[in-house]
Amino acid sequence: MIRINLLPFRAARKKENVRRQLSIFLLSIVLVSIVVVWVSFSLSNKIKQLDKKISDTKAQVEKYNKINKEIAEIKKKLATLNKKIAVIESLDLNREGPVLTLDNISRLVVEKRMWLTLLEDKGSILKTSGKAVDNQTIADFMTRLNKSKKYKEVKLLSIKHDDSLKEKLNLKKFDITFKHIPPNTNSSDSKAKGK
Repeated sequence: MIRINLLPFRAARKKENVRRQLSIFLLSIVLVSIVVVWVSFSLSNKIKQLDKKISDTKAQVEKYNKINKEIAEIKKKLATLNKKIAVIESLDLNREGPVLTLDNISRLVVEKRMWLTLLEDKGSILKTSGKAVDNQTIADFMTRLNKSKKYKEVKLLSIKHDDSLKEKLNLKKFDITFKHIPPNTNSSDSKAKGK
């Protein structure tokens, strides 16, 4: 009978299996290394992109912060200008107010029968003193004030016989108070817009 020695074949097969496993191990290490390098490279690219986005966003935030500061300064200047305009408008109304009041009251005076000696303005309350020929003239003046759309709450404070004149003219001294009705602000605004 022929004997075949299978031991070298088994040893060769074992060597081949070891080589195959070693080559698979080395190949898997190389593949894992390639995958790790690729993942690292892609992550570093993403990090660079995110860093660029962050720097761009910071630049935009700084730009918008500067714009916001400019807007805040403009708003402050605008508020200051609006206050100045309001002061100018009030001064303009106050400048015209006494002249208009004097003109309005002089139109209500009963001609050749009375004259005013005092016109005092205390805000919305006006006080007037004067002399008249008789009580009826004072009553007519008060009626005219009441009918006027510019004055209200007309009150007679006093009527006295005037003894100050050497000639005995039988004049009456009077004191009257009344309230000034403020002008309609809408009409003054429309006049200002019309200019």
